Amino acid sequence: MSGYYYYYSGCQNQYDAHYLDACSLCRKSLHNSDIFMYRGNTPFCSKECRGEQIEIDEARERNWKSGRSLRKSDAQNSSDNKTVRADTVAVA
Repeated sequence: MSGYYYYYSGCQNQYDAHYLDACSLCRKSLHNSDIFMYRGNTPFCSKECRGEQIEIDEARERNWKSGRSLRKSDAQNSSDNKTVRADTVAVA
């Protein structure tokens, strides 16, 4: 079983590696070593790997927020350029 611990997933003859067996970033084995957790259930082999993942998540969040603010400003700009007519139309 190559040094990893396996758990029973509920399916007959189906065993999967446990999520605490390897670092989520570099895939280094976590067997008999300290585990550094992030966001509750994401294991890392070192503070450096965890810090790198935190930076990745923060950059992703900044990009998401900046993309969202661009879409808002685009929507505001496009609505500013529209002409609204307030005439009454009667159809017979």
